[in-house]
Amino acid sequence: MNPLTAVGIDVSKDKFDVAVLHQEKKYKDKSFKNNTKGFAELIHWLRPFENCHVCMESTGSYGIALATALHDAGFRISVENPARIHAFGRSELSRNKTDKGDARMIARYCRMHVPRLWAPAPPSERKLRSFVTRLQHLREMQQMEENRAGTAEPELLELIEKNLVSLQAQIKEVRQKIKDHINNDPDLKRNKELLESIPGIAEVLSSTLLAFIGDMSRFRNSKKIVAWAGLSPMLQESGLWKGQSRISKRGCAEVRRSLYMPAIVAMRWNPHIKNLADRMRLEKRKGKVIICAAMKKLLQLAYGVLKSGRPFNMEICLAS
Repeated sequence: MNPLTAVGIDVSKDKFDVAVLHQEKKYKDKSFKNNTKGFAELIHWLRPFENCHVCMESTGSYGIALATALHDAGFRISVENPARIHAFGRSELSRNKTDKGDARMIARYCRMHVPRLWAPAPPSERKLRSFVTRLQHLREMQQMEENRAGTAEPELLELIEKNLVSLQAQIKEVRQKIKDHINNDPDLKRNKELLESIPGIAEVLSSTLLAFIGDMSRFRNSKKIVAWAGLSPMLQESGLWKGQSRISKRGCAEVRRSLYMPAIVAMRWNPHIKNLADRMRLEKRKGKVIICAAMKKLLQLAYGVLKSGRPFNMEICLAS
């Protein structure tokens, strides 16, 4: 068999950088637009290389479409936890933080570790993810228009208000599609009920978690899913200097965004998370640190009910 050709991809919102490690230390690099045309150009560019194993970080909706296109084109593809790849980069003492450098580092990670292969989510989950992603985009557009309305010239205000009415109608329609889709799928419906048994988790967060978490077996424990979401702490230190601990933010940004407001609600209405927040306030922790801890705990509780298949039990949770 021909030796492994490791391909690393660093994905961002508008483009992705690719590094092909086709010999011991020789790379071929190229950037592509993050759209269907860019996917087709990448597939055509990779065809001459033999025995390709493509590796990329799990970055939510930015990378899933690309990974699916590569899988459907017959390439072996791995979608790895960003925390794992980041740890590999630290072990190399890598100092260059560029998209090209990250793609090369991911290619080296792929060659050294040969990570397990990835397969797309079932069609039902993929459809739900497309609905949820569309809903998030519509809400972002709605927020931008509302911001413009506050400072717009009178001549433009009417146009902005018309656009807001249209966006609100689309949001309502997509929310109904999400609800119908979940209710028509027994597995999704059961998992939605499990998630919403947790105080603080309602319709928006439950549908987002169902859309992006996927196969639970890939998370061996709750720490793995926290790292996947980019909520694990990252401490910077050098010699005697120690920086502040902060969350890594490497992971599924959609889930992080969706956890923020529910975590604030849970700090009032979920006794388990309220106890955590009260304890941290006594320790004089900052507000944002407490909210991040609540987000992390809420995700861990979600992991627990999905993994066990049992609704949230407040008594058991408080006793532990």
